[in-house]
Amino acid sequence: MAILKQLRWFFRQQWRQYLGGVVALILVAICNVIPARIIGNVVDAISAHRVLFGWLMIQLGIMVGAALIQYFLRFAWQKLLYGSSYVLERQLRSRLFHHFMVMDPSFYQRWRTGDLMAHATNDVEAVREVASYGILTLADSVITGGSMIIAMGVFVSWRLTLLTLLPLPLLVLLSHHLGNKIHDAYGHAQQAFGELNNKTQESISGIKVVQSLGEEQADLADFHRYVQHALHTNLRAYFWDALFSPATTLIMGLAYIIAIGVGGWAVGQGQLSVGQLVTMITYLGELVWPLFAIGTLFNTLERGRASYDRINTLLAEQPTWLPAPQNSAVPTGDLVVKIDHFAYPDGKVDVLHDVHFTVPKGAKVGLVGPTGSGKSTLLRLLVRDFDHYQGTITIAGQDIRQLPLNDYRRRVAYVPQTNFLFSTTIDRNLRFGNPAAGDRRLRGVTAAVAMDNEIAAMPDRYQTTVGQDGTNLSGGQKQRLALGRALMKDAQLLVLDDPLSAVDAETAEQIEQHLEQAGDQSIIMATSRLSTVGQLDWLIVMEDGTITEQGRPDQLLGQPGWYRDTLREQLRRQRLEDDLNETN
Repeated sequence: MAILKQLRWFFRQQWRQYLGGVVALILVAICNVIPARIIGNVVDAISAHRVLFGWLMIQLGIMVGAALIQYFLRFAWQKLLYGSSYVLERQLRSRLFHHFMVMDPSFYQRWRTGDLMAHATNDVEAVREVASYGILTLADSVITGGSMIIAMGVFVSWRLTLLTLLPLPLLVLLSHHLGNKIHDAYGHAQQAFGELNNKTQESISGIKVVQSLGEEQADLADFHRYVQHALHTNLRAYFWDALFSPATTLIMGLAYIIAIGVGGWAVGQGQLSVGQLVTMITYLGELVWPLFAIGTLFNTLERGRASYDRINTLLAEQPTWLPAPQNSAVPTGDLVVKIDHFAYPDGKVDVLHDVHFTVPKGAKVGLVGPTGSGKSTLLRLLVRDFDHYQGTITIAGQDIRQLPLNDYRRRVAYVPQTNFLFSTTIDRNLRFGNPAAGDRRLRGVTAAVAMDNEIAAMPDRYQTTVGQDGTNLSGGQKQRLALGRALMKDAQLLVLDDPLSAVDAETAEQIEQHLEQAGDQSIIMATSRLSTVGQLDWLIVMEDGTITEQGRPDQLLGQPGWYRDTLREQLRRQRLEDDLNETN
């Protein structure tokens, strides 16, 4: 019953609906007492050969009336109880989704997408079952069972009732023993479902890679292993669950034996009438449902408790972003970076150290260096993916960690290395960060990222659906649309992480020329194509997590270092490729 205590906050919210549902169940139980009593009276009347037609019609009319009243009452409790449970489902889903929106990247490194989806779907559904079917079976089993036992004692014999109920304590012991088994088993089953969900999502998202490498059979075999594991855990859960129903049947069989044996002897001794014995057996038959309901109740409650524990574990995690005063405005001015040390939350080795530079307002800064030098990590600190570092990043002298996170991010546009497009139209993808932007601005941005002609050639132009994560677009088109989406924002700072790596050199140079003319907008762009950074205001070279060179591109070109050597090597390779193409 622990899950019911955990959900007290919800039952307090919806107490009127649940009170109404329980009252309806009580009235149903009262109506349910009537038919068995009438059947016993009719049997006694038949035995005494004193059945009158008018009296019999009255008895049948009472039974029909009770059935009609039960019909409307059952409609009432289903509407009240099940309707309220969907309110709980909505609240839990909303709470989880809001939690997903505010968590930091380290949270998504610990939790896989499939697990999070399982929490937001399967686990929430299991908790909703507690607030609907669980409450129903609990209240109905107690009310119906209690009313039947009282009726047996009042209308038949309290002594025979006590004897008949002797086997029922066995059910309590069985429920206690199996409850813990069912809870653990369903916990493992839910976890296996999350793993299967994650595998399915991963395989579908990476279907192009799987097919291009010819690994369909291997991936299918891997999927079957997850299916088998999920099947095994569910079979284990159903094994413990299945033990309850046969045991309930056995216990009810013992109760019937006592009722018929002792009751039959009492009829022979003249202590009971045949009608009373029939009434007793009929009431006992009505107890079958409450007893079976107890079995399904423990199943529902333990499954819901396991799911609610998983949801609470997820919600208990807190983002690592530092709190900021809500009345702080995002200033405009120079960006000053002074990072002394930074290591990822799950790492012990510094990824960045001694990274100090200044970006004047409106300046265009390039960030270059070998793979693994810390460029992407630095950009993630600028967009506040992580706040726990030694040092400061300030705008106009104010630490960005002391600014409201949402307000700060509205002033920053970020294009990561891995681009994501929503499964909707090109128009809606581009307007995602600025839905109120006009068509003139939209077309200006698509021209700036060299996508205007390609969009015009598509069947539905801006209303073309890009598919899940842009599956029907090339890598270069995805990159340019992601860049266009960032340009649509009225951002003070544009942070770009190698945004044109999949675009040909000529198109990339055209786009970068537009970026260099972006007016007062400050730009920090990491890039691997050094031939296109010559017109930037400032260049920063990073190696092994620190800055080894910085200055104007022409200055760095005139002094020994990574930038000059790598640029010369890239230009030499480009000339060789051009000569080879001319020869062919």
